[in-house]
Amino acid sequence: MTAGRYILPWYKSVLRFIFRPVFRWIFKLLGPIELIGRENIPTSGAYLVVFNHVSLYDAPLLLAIWPGALEALGAQDIWGRPGQNILVKSYGAIPILRGEVDREAATRVLAALRSGRPVMMAPEGGRSHGRGMAQGKSGVVYFIEATGVQVLPVGVVGTKDDYYQQGSRGLRPEVKVIVGKAFDLPTELGANAASPREVRQMKVDFIMCRIADLLPEEYQGYYKSECAGEGTNHNRQLNNPAL
Repeated sequence: MTAGRYILPWYKSVLRFIFRPVFRWIFKLLGPIELIGRENIPTSGAYLVVFNHVSLYDAPLLLAIWPGALEALGAQDIWGRPGQNILVKSYGAIPILRGEVDREAATRVLAALRSGRPVMMAPEGGRSHGRGMAQGKSGVVYFIEATGVQVLPVGVVGTKDDYYQQGSRGLRPEVKVIVGKAFDLPTELGANAASPREVRQMKVDFIMCRIADLLPEEYQGYYKSECAGEGTNHNRQLNNPAL
């Protein structure tokens, strides 16, 4: 990457071309995967994919089944885990320090978006391990406001911590990936907030509620009550994410 331009090494593009269909086959071998709302996925240009992060299987599954290759943001500690580190390095994911400002990662993400590449990240900043969503972190707002890209909410259902164990025993756990409509972050959000920090949190909560709209109640966690006053109908969204 040079002077704000995002360049993916050619060999990583080759590895993605090989690995994505292989992992897609592995995931489908473990159990059925239903991609709902595929028509909502932009066919070109930059956008930010945000999803609920239940387990370590969410991100690789999304990267494998997505129509095109996504740039991916992941916690720096993954690069130190045997096995996982090989995968993230081979794919060319972007490491980011958890819980602190990481200017190098931010620069790479902004460069990717400004170069017209879609980027995937989990606003929760880590796995919930349970089904319920945790409160989102405000870093996602910075990337949206700095680039003006649209946000594409994605709900993932079925990738629990024991997903692989169930699949390897032939239980074939069902996974649903629900893609909502892309949206712009409303500029008027937080107009009456007491501080910039509160404004950012209001904005990330708005984004997280769009993800919660796509999920059954048991997956909404913190946002089950946080989004309750917005008039959303979760079951309707599940049946028809285009609404």
